[in-house]
Amino acid sequence: MNMLKIALPALILLLLAVFFRPTPGEYPRLILTAEGVGEIRNEFGSVPLFDASLAKVKEDVDAEMAVGIDVPVPKDFSGGYTHERHKRNYLMALQAGQLYQILGEERYAQYVRDMLFEYEAMYSGLPLHPMERSYARGKLFWQCLNESVWLVYMAQAYDTIYTWLPAADRERLENNLFRVVADFISVENPQFYNRIHNHSTWGNAAVGMIALAMDDDELLQRALYGLTDDGLELGVKDDDGGFIKVAGQKAGFLANLEDPFSPDGYYTEGPYYQRYAMYPFLVFGIALHNVKPELKALQYKENVLLKAVDALLSLTDSDGEFFPLNDAQKGMSYHSAELVTAVNIAYHYGGQNPQLLSVAEAQGQVLLDQAGLSVAMGIAAGKAEPFIKTSVNLSDGPQGQKGGVAVLRAGREDLTVVFKYAAQGLSHGHYDKLSFSMFDKGEEVLQDYGLVRFVNIGQKGGGNYLPENASWAKQSIAHNTLVVNETSHFGGDYETGSQHHSELHFFDAGNENIQIVSASESNAYPGTRKLRTLALIKNEKFREPFLLDLWKVDADVEQQYDLPYYYLGQLLETNFAYSNPRVLEPLGESSGYQHLYLEAQGESETGNAKFSWLGPNGFYSLTATTEADDQLLMARVGANDPDFNLRRDPVLILRRPATAGTVFATIIEPHGSYSPVSELALESRTAVEQLAIVYDDDNYTAISIADINGYSSLFVLATQSSSEDEQHSVVIDGKTWSWQGPYRYFEQGGSIQK
Repeated sequence: MNMLKIALPALILLLLAVFFRPTPGEYPRLILTAEGVGEIRNEFGSVPLFDASLAKVKEDVDAEMAVGIDVPVPKDFSGGYTHERHKRNYLMALQAGQLYQILGEERYAQYVRDMLFEYEAMYSGLPLHPMERSYARGKLFWQCLNESVWLVYMAQAYDTIYTWLPAADRERLENNLFRVVADFISVENPQFYNRIHNHSTWGNAAVGMIALAMDDDELLQRALYGLTDDGLELGVKDDDGGFIKVAGQKAGFLANLEDPFSPDGYYTEGPYYQRYAMYPFLVFGIALHNVKPELKALQYKENVLLKAVDALLSLTDSDGEFFPLNDAQKGMSYHSAELVTAVNIAYHYGGQNPQLLSVAEAQGQVLLDQAGLSVAMGIAAGKAEPFIKTSVNLSDGPQGQKGGVAVLRAGREDLTVVFKYAAQGLSHGHYDKLSFSMFDKGEEVLQDYGLVRFVNIGQKGGGNYLPENASWAKQSIAHNTLVVNETSHFGGDYETGSQHHSELHFFDAGNENIQIVSASESNAYPGTRKLRTLALIKNEKFREPFLLDLWKVDADVEQQYDLPYYYLGQLLETNFAYSNPRVLEPLGESSGYQHLYLEAQGESETGNAKFSWLGPNGFYSLTATTEADDQLLMARVGANDPDFNLRRDPVLILRRPATAGTVFATIIEPHGSYSPVSELALESRTAVEQLAIVYDDDNYTAISIADINGYSSLFVLATQSSSEDEQHSVVIDGKTWSWQGPYRYFEQGGSIQK
């Protein structure tokens, strides 16, 4: 790369480095610091990834500057021109400010100044945004959320040209623009600002960042601790049905750090929104670290912000895509701008873990600040190590007491099971207690639907949440979990669901042959206790690791149970006969059932139902124990969907009618491969011959697994005790099986589990 084409000549840069001697407290000081600028200028031209990142930013900003500044009158939803233009403006302003600091070219500072004055001339006279969908409308954007994002970025841009601007210009911008926006976001919209939510996190960070840039202590206190008197009534809700104010709730940035994060760094709204919120959390945290080090923002709650980065990376598949828990758009990954920021900051400020460098290499870019330089230098020095993802159990809740999310991994990342036994997840949560999804080499095998929203696509409701998100995606039947009497968990009531969480029975990832998690749920349906155990088992008699899915259900009355499996791929064969209706009808009338077409119905006469399909990475088979009255329903998403907002995905539902206490046992088995090039199918049939429930009482359940070669194994579970030390024994067909701990997996010749 010819560096002369992308920056000042090396000699001039060297002179700048010599004469630019930053002192502590000097501007810029929020994220890119004066000291960091000096370090960058000293290393410029010798750190390939940083130099390439700078070249790309310079190319983008120069192209924008050639076109000229456009600050249009707001009118559009997400995806529309004015919305996207204002988003582009704040990004260009920040990057131009960074280029000014690094390259010393005044034209970049002039660009930032001119843009800010365009907004200063417009903002005070703007009415509320003409689109009236949000519970907190903005002015530049249709919601205060985007207004806050604008200010987070513009505060950083302002910081980069602060000392270059004359004092009169600073006073004009601060009084006529920045304080006006900060007051609008906070004082004028307390329902947006004074709550626990990713929205208010952005609002708190926005007010805090501009407060630090302007040295305004009153605004900083407002950012850290919220509004003293917000005038809000208890129980008021937002557009998604989430509570805005609850009794005893604190507000402000520190409260948003304390409440949604668990001690493990899991964010209760799920990884998709954790990824989104990490940017304001981290940049304001770093700004506080740089300007107000006495607050120890990065050390708050035992370094929870830095822990959160590790938690987020653990919640990705082998392609780096986040598991779609709660409201989540599939395909979002650690390649997003927020995660570039998170990885750079976590490396630089969190002990320089060399495994983070391999993630940064995959991202292919770094920040234009001292954290980005640190990462790029580490990579250039050959310090990168592979980021190893292992099985992990992440707690939910401020003290880690509200359930959690477990990730089971076999063969490193090749086969991954994600189990959700967490709290409701605020307004973005779904009614999916004890649900799971399964991935193979980064591809979904059994899916979580995610959200019903086409983000920033104007043709689909302005890019906003669509009605089917509430009527389908949030409902229990849309997930791989047990549904009672065609009714969602907690009756689909947010207030009820927010009061409860599932309970961990045990988690064990200490044996490479079995990764296992077990959790219970007793509040989703009053009078019904459900215990679900997922065991990812490696056994040399099977070609691949397989998943054992075991439900133990205790209920006071007889009721109908539906257990769906949302497989992705092409059905190959079943071992049961089924009939197809001539006319497709919805499976039910509400709770998400109205969105499922019933395509086929059958029954199993053998005590086992077998169902095989071809997926992107080979063949998969499901073997489930069945009872005499069980029904096997094959359905497809898409009923009552006039605007085609839903994907037409298939599902197999095991229905058990008129039953009280019961046990469901299922094996999901990956096997074989298919090449469309050679057209060769290998090992396309299941290795499971028979799956049986051979013992069940109030304390124990035992499952036998027989393969096609006559090999058998036994899985036993203590359903009441989770003690590692307790001794157990059961007698099955005259043979006594004894073990210690909450479970054991026995092979024919003995145990493969401690």
